Amino acid sequence: MITRDQSALLAPVERDLRLDLFRGIGLWMIFLDHIPHDVVAWLTLRNYGFSDAAEFFVFISGYLVGWIYGPIIAGGWFLAALKRLWRRAAEMYVAHIMLFLLFTAQIARTARRFDNPMYEHEFNVFNFLSHPDELIGQAILLKYKPVNLDVLPLYITLVFAAPFIVWCLVRRPNLTLAASVVLYVLSRWFDWNVASYPPGSHWYFNPFCWQLMFVFAAWCGIGQIGKIATWVWSKAAMTLAAAWLVFALLIVMTWHVPALEALIPKWMIKAIYPIDKTDLDMLRFTHFLALAIWVTHFISRKWRLLHGPWLRPVILCGQHSLPIFCLGVFLSFSAHWILTQYTKGAWEQLAVSAAGIVIMIGAAWLLGRTERVPNLFVKVTEVEDPEPAVEGAPAAAATPASR
Repeated sequence: MITRDQSALLAPVERDLRLDLFRGIGLWMIFLDHIPHDVVAWLTLRNYGFSDAAEFFVFISGYLVGWIYGPIIAGGWFLAALKRLWRRAAEMYVAHIMLFLLFTAQIARTARRFDNPMYEHEFNVFNFLSHPDELIGQAILLKYKPVNLDVLPLYITLVFAAPFIVWCLVRRPNLTLAASVVLYVLSRWFDWNVASYPPGSHWYFNPFCWQLMFVFAAWCGIGQIGKIATWVWSKAAMTLAAAWLVFALLIVMTWHVPALEALIPKWMIKAIYPIDKTDLDMLRFTHFLALAIWVTHFISRKWRLLHGPWLRPVILCGQHSLPIFCLGVFLSFSAHWILTQYTKGAWEQLAVSAAGIVIMIGAAWLLGRTERVPNLFVKVTEVEDPEPAVEGAPAAAATPASR
């Protein structure tokens, strides 16, 4: 029998549309960034700072895990949270395997049709097409991944570990965050990472390092950020965050305008490079935090535009992050071969980019409509199911992941 207090814990959680908004923006950025030499990709974050959509998805996923499942685990429903999160991890695993097979088939068919082996090498599927018997097993073990499919294995790993992370955060939040920092430092110091394929390679997103972003976000999600809110959004902290964003912009501009590189002192170049994405360089981490401080300062949960029609398309995409991410991977490759085989003009780049985003919006709209179809076969007795009926449960990104 579920008590009144337990029913309150299992009640649907009010959705924060800001998370859906930024997850949708991240999905659009991933799609555009995966189209090589696309002029529209100049609109994405990576061209103006150290971080990009990957930080978006990992942080949002971690925040949702802490926000939704923190109270549930604190209320004694650890197994319910474990069941829900592991089921989500299983869904992402199945999605990753299906995406791997279909994406590889898409590349192989394109390479044969246009008699262009460049695609096989560019997207790291040549070995798979040569030795599918061996590499299917490696793909199932998450060791072999074509280009653009690196992020889902990271989300799968983090969501699988999420019940235990939140359990620790609920009991010892600061100690758990400190342990996460120690793991991050040790993994960078000793080059810890998960083995990949071919032998000698490693995961592009090192889970021992990226867990810091996830754990910190979950730490914020369980309410710890509220305890230091006065300091985080103080005038001094926001000034420092603004200065860091300007510094990142100046450094990134030197990548696009080589003449500006002479303005950067050599000692600074040695100090900041390489800005490692695989091991979540601190420059990326702190840049994202500085951006988050200012974004959350200007955009509250009650921001009027969140409920208006103009942002509805991107919010819809964010609410269906896993399928839209998978669709975006196909669309980015389709846009790539269209521009490669036919033309790379600016107008054509604008057209294929816009078409891809419109298709993503249309798919998200259809997914939203199907969720409104009532399930006439749900039994009344199912209300006793101890699984938390949470709205807006954590998704991949997303990631790449979600998510």
